[in-house]
Amino acid sequence: MEAGSVSAILLAAGEAKRMRRLKQLMPLGNSTILEQTLDNLLGSKISDVIVVLGYKAEEVMKKISGRPIKMVVNPIYRKGMGTSIAAGLKFVDNQAQALMLSLGDQPYVDSPTINRLIDEFGNNHKGIAIPTYKGKRGHPLIFARKYQAQLSRLSSDIGGREIIKEHPEDILEVPVDCEGIVIDIDTLPPGSP
Repeated sequence: MEAGSVSAILLAAGEAKRMRRLKQLMPLGNSTILEQTLDNLLGSKISDVIVVLGYKAEEVMKKISGRPIKMVVNPIYRKGMGTSIAAGLKFVDNQAQALMLSLGDQPYVDSPTINRLIDEFGNNHKGIAIPTYKGKRGHPLIFARKYQAQLSRLSSDIGGREIIKEHPEDILEVPVDCEGIVIDIDTLPPGSP
């Protein structure tokens, strides 16, 4: 498989109720959480990026516009992550051979880690690639295009977990040396960079 044939759906629609503020635009270094996550995707072998927005979409759009991305607003984002996945799938490039589901609050997943996941997926015959760090599964996930119909029917906050449970024989675990795959901003310890 060509490395450049993976489309990324970056899920950034949530309200971040636990954070009590717009998590996507919280500062991170000289950037924001969402911008860093997005720039890591854009710096990788991903062929195109679809950003799915919901909560305070216009505010977020202003911050990330100007990048070579597609933006889509999910009006029913409160019904769960599955609805955002389905919304993003409508804008995936027809030439893409696989789909990456990436979380908007994982700014520590760097471009080399994304590239490793894409390369390993492309070099194997499995339909689902999951990165692991010290044996723990994380994100982003890659699904072969054959799973698009199942992904588009998701509606709850479970995301791709149900599909993963249904197809254990089609899973490729990819060990990576990037703790960022298991850290999201909800679990970031106080005082972390």
